[in-house]
Amino acid sequence: MKTVVVGATGRVGAYLVGMLRRRGHNVVEASPRFGIDAVTGTGLAEALDGASVVIDVSNPPSPDEADALRFFARAGSNILMRARAAGVRHHVALSVIGVYRLASGYFRAKQLQEQLIRASGLPFTILRSTQFFEFVRDVVQEGTDREISISPAFVQPIAAEDVAIALADIAAGEARNALLEVAGAERLRLSDVAAEVATAFEDGRRIVPDVHARYFGAELGERSLLPGPNARITSQGLDDWLRDSLQPPWARASSYPGRSEPTITPRHPEA
Repeated sequence: MKTVVVGATGRVGAYLVGMLRRRGHNVVEASPRFGIDAVTGTGLAEALDGASVVIDVSNPPSPDEADALRFFARAGSNILMRARAAGVRHHVALSVIGVYRLASGYFRAKQLQEQLIRASGLPFTILRSTQFFEFVRDVVQEGTDREISISPAFVQPIAAEDVAIALADIAAGEARNALLEVAGAERLRLSDVAAEVATAFEDGRRIVPDVHARYFGAELGERSLLPGPNARITSQGLDDWLRDSLQPPWARASSYPGRSEPTITPRHPEA
């Protein structure tokens, strides 16, 4: 089955491409690095020709509202238009849990992306994910010299590889025309996760819990980032992810075949 991955060289995309190929998919890596640009449309028609599934895990280079809106409007419209023309039977997209609960530019842009997909007439499945462990690590590494302010909101962080596993499973099935959710195994406070990550990576800066600290420009409520009751829950926790991340690259596991994951239950789109 020919499957096009838009955003193939990104954090989730890189895992997803390898995973799909191991499962027997004929994968096209759609990213500017390979001459395929969803924003301009360059190379998209050729990439999607004969494809059964397109998986969009792309992201704008900046979370700024104007940049993010422009990116998702142009890329989303180009992908959907060319997917319809190519007869793609399943459009899969990665989104964010809490997208309609958070008032900031980036999340308004993600809302636009979802709305374009649902209005396109293409069979679709949208997977909303909780925060990546890798994102928390990046936030810690990009803090100030002495301290980092982080919201103490509850989260169920997830490994990027686990998100890729869920997307690969969805791509193997029929379109659900629904919103699904995936989340990590543990409910923790975001500031506590950041403190554990800082300690593990020997970062001496202080993590400061701050209820007013912004997350992609939005102030979080305690439960803004939590999944609903029917989310797919993965088994890898923070300690598992840290242990794997601290191993040398040659020793890291590429997947976790022992994980047991429940069926994903679709949700109705939020207004």
